[in-house]
Amino acid sequence: MTRARRRVLGGLAAVAVLSFAGAAFGGSYLDRAALLLDQARREGDMMIPRTGDKELVKLVKALAEARSKAARKMDVPSQVIKAHPHLLLVLESYERAADAALEGSFKKFMEHINTARDEEKLFRVIIAELGYSLPDVGAKK
Repeated sequence: MTRARRRVLGGLAAVAVLSFAGAAFGGSYLDRAALLLDQARREGDMMIPRTGDKELVKLVKALAEARSKAARKMDVPSQVIKAHPHLLLVLESYERAADAALEGSFKKFMEHINTARDEEKLFRVIIAELGYSLPDVGAKK
């Protein structure tokens, strides 16, 4: 086998390995982040007209706390380490929104909802700048 041919084959092998590594990364962290964001957003949207429903808000608060805890403990690939703090801020803002609803402060509730939405946009922008995108959670294969 000639040197040129070995270099070509070596280059192809490297591309294959890097492509697989990117797919494995994208299939895990990005999927988890998309799921966390989707559920948090849905619950936040559902609370907006129902902040007076204390039982619903208590449930959403418990779910928000669990989501935040899970996100703090999840493995974060080095490729997206810059974006992860914004994911945490999104989830914590939804927790604070539920707290504000339980306290009866609609104004503070909406401030936290808006902060969560702004942080989610920033998270998505950073992910895109890093060359990735979040999968559509609602998409069916």
